Amino acid sequence: MMTHAARRNAFAATLVGALLAGCPAPWSDGGAAPPLLSEVRTWAYQIQGLDENGAIAALAASRYDLLVLEPTRTDFASEGARTFDTAGMVARLKASAAGDGLHRKLVIAYIDIGEAENWRWYWTWSQEWPGGQPRPADWPDWIVTPDPDGWAGNFPVAFWDEAWKDIVIYGRQHPPAAGRDFVSVLDEVLNDGFDGVYLDWVEAYADAAVAAAAAAAGVDPAAEMVAFIDELRAYARARNPDFLIIQQNAPELIEDDPAILDVLDALGQEDTWYGGEADCDWNAPCGYGRAQNAADTQETLRLLDAYRAAGKPVFTIDYTVEQATAVYDAALARGYVPYCSRTSLSRLTTTPPPGY
Repeated sequence: MMTHAARRNAFAATLVGALLAGCPAPWSDGGAAPPLLSEVRTWAYQIQGLDENGAIAALAASRYDLLVLEPTRTDFASEGARTFDTAGMVARLKASAAGDGLHRKLVIAYIDIGEAENWRWYWTWSQEWPGGQPRPADWPDWIVTPDPDGWAGNFPVAFWDEAWKDIVIYGRQHPPAAGRDFVSVLDEVLNDGFDGVYLDWVEAYADAAVAAAAAAAGVDPAAEMVAFIDELRAYARARNPDFLIIQQNAPELIEDDPAILDVLDALGQEDTWYGGEADCDWNAPCGYGRAQNAADTQETLRLLDAYRAAGKPVFTIDYTVEQATAVYDAALARGYVPYCSRTSLSRLTTTPPPGY
C-alpha cells in the first residue's frame, strides 16, 4: 500500500507535470486526496449565510484545509434553504485546493446531536416553549428543556431515546417524503458527500436538566453519549470507511468516560479564551470579545491537552476580533489548530490565522 507521504509526492509530481503541460490542476476534477486530520493546519467554520450570493465561491477560493459547514437544506423554515444544492456545494468544495496546493479541502458537516432545532425537517410540533412554562403538550417527552445559552429554537434532548436516535442516525420511522430524499440527519450528510461530521452539543450529557432526565431514566449520561457517538460512527463508516467524527466542546468527557477516545477522530472547542453572546449579527459587538474567566481557560487547556496527548487533533474556535493575534499565538504554541471569528459564523473570518 502506498504511504501517505508517497501518495503526496506522487501527486506533487502529477501537479507539476500538469501545470507544465498547461492542463488544469488535478483537484479541478476532484482527483486530489484530502489531508489527514493530523496534517490540517488551518480550518474555517460557517453555519449561516451559505445560500447567499458568492458564499460558496469564497469558500472554494479560500486556502483553508478543512471547512465545517451547515448542510443547509435541512432548514425547512426557509424554502430557499430547503432547495439548496448541498451536494453541489460539497462537490465544488471537495474539488478546490487546500492550503498546500496539493490536497483538496476536507468538508465536514455541522450537526447538532444534543439538541432538537425547531426549523429542521423533523420538527412537526408547535414552535414555542415560553420561559417558565411546562413543556408544550404536543411535544415529545424526549425534548427536555429550552437552550440554556439563549439560542432561539434549540432544545436539549434525552439523546439516548430511540426516537431521537432514529432522527439523527437510522431514519426507520422517517421514510423519504416530498422535498426530502433523506431519512435522517446523518443520511442527508452521507448522501451529500461530506467527509465527516462536527458534533455540536455533546455537552448535553452534562446539562443539569438532561442529567436529571438521565437519572430518572436510570442511565449514565456520559456512557450514553459515548454509545450514541459510537452508533453514529458505525452507521456512517458502513457507508464510508473514512468518515470523520469530530466532537465539539465538552472536553471533560475524556475524564467522565475515557471511551470517548475510541469513537472520535478530533476535538473542536469553542470559547477557550474568548466567547460571545447567542443570536448576534455578524457586525454586532455582542458576538465576540467576551474574555473567559482565567481559571476556566486553564481548566479547558488542561483537558484539551489530554486529547492532544491521546493523539487527537484539537481545533479551537474563539470569538474575538481585537485579540485574534494573541489567541492564535497561544493556541499554536500548544499545538492546536485555531480559528477566530464571530458567533454568527455567517461568513469567513476577517482575522484569519497567521500565514494564511
